[in-house]
Amino acid sequence: MNDPIPCRKDPDLKRQIEEFSETLKTRSHELNTFGLSEKDFYESGIFEGSIQRVRGQISASMAEKKAFVAHILNHMEDAGYIKNWIEAGNANRHDYSVTLNDDKIAAIELKGCLDGNNTNISARPPHANEFIVWSVCQNKGADPRHNVWSGIHVRFSADVISEKKQVDGLIVWDWLCGTAARTCPKIDDAPERVNEVGPYRLPPPCIYLFPATIPSPRNNPKPPPRPLEEVGFLKAMQSCFGGFDTELNSVTFEAGIDGVDIVRATTIERDGCVRKQSKATAIRRA
Repeated sequence: MNDPIPCRKDPDLKRQIEEFSETLKTRSHELNTFGLSEKDFYESGIFEGSIQRVRGQISASMAEKKAFVAHILNHMEDAGYIKNWIEAGNANRHDYSVTLNDDKIAAIELKGCLDGNNTNISARPPHANEFIVWSVCQNKGADPRHNVWSGIHVRFSADVISEKKQVDGLIVWDWLCGTAARTCPKIDDAPERVNEVGPYRLPPPCIYLFPATIPSPRNNPKPPPRPLEEVGFLKAMQSCFGGFDTELNSVTFEAGIDGVDIVRATTIERDGCVRKQSKATAIRRA
C-alpha cells in the first residue's frame, strides 16, 4: 500500500543521477576554459552559479508545458470530446478555460511536480462549473509517487479544508509518462493503449477525483469523492485517451479536531483498494 500513482521512477535512473551529480561536483573544474586553478575555480562561484542558472531555466520555462497542453486540448476538440478551449491569460489565476459539450465550463490550473509551495497558488474562477489541477512535471529525476502524495496530502488537503477551496480533480500527465524516465504499467504489456498526439506517444492519463464538497470537522467530516460522471472534463479525457475505470483514483479528505488543531487524514483508493493513506495530521498554515 504505497502507490498513490501506478508509475514509478526508474531506480537505475536514480542511481545514475546520483553518480553523475557526484562526478559533476568533483570534476567540473576539468571543464573550465578560464585558466583557473582547481581551487580558484570552486572558490569563484562559477560552479554554483551555473547550476542555479540551469535550474532556473528549466523551472521557469512554460513554453514546453503549454505546447503539450495545446496538443492535448486540440486533439480532444478535433475528436469531438470538448467544444473549444482558450488560454485564460495572465490576469487570471487559472490557465485554461474549456467549454464542454454540454456548455459547462471547466477551468484548468497548470502546475509542476506538486512538491513545491506553488502547488497552492490558484483560484477557482466564479464562472467555472469545474476546477481541475493538471500536473506537468518536466523533471526527469523526480519521484512521481513522492510528488503526487506530497501534492495531494500535504498541500491540496490543507488548501481545500482551511481555505475552503473546491477542487474537483487532478490530472497527472505529461510527455515523460511512459518513457524510460517514468515507466507506466498501463502500457507495459499493452502497446495498443499508446496514444499518438502530435509529437507525443502517451499512456492514458492518471486521474484523481476529489471530494464532492468541502470537508468540515463538525458538519461534513468525510464527504465522498465525486464520481467521474459528475466531472465532465475528466470524463471526456478518460474517454478520449482510453482510460479504464479501474485506473481512476478516488481521494478522500477526512477532517477532524484534535485539541486546538484542525486535522485531516487523506486516503487514495484505486480499483477498490486503498493505495495510500495517512494518519490524522494537523494542518499547519503560514
